[in-house]
Amino acid sequence: MAELKLAKLPDRTPVKLTITLGADLNQALKDYADIYQATYGITEQVVDLIPFMLDAFLQSDKGFVRTIRK
Repeated sequence: MAELKLAKLPDRTPVKLTITLGADLNQALKDYADIYQATYGITEQVVDLIPFMLDAFLQSDKGFVRTIRK
């Protein structure tokens, strides 16, 4: 079998989660979506932004990244 530079791709099956947000967090997410629209000129729904926000948060958490790389 050939050794490829690209590893086998991870499971990309989407998972749907249902969460309950407090009023303040909900408003903050709506405000973020408004600022996103003003910045990029593209309207995105909060539900479409959240996965990318969570991913950015996890990647920026150095303690988390160090722990999962062990």
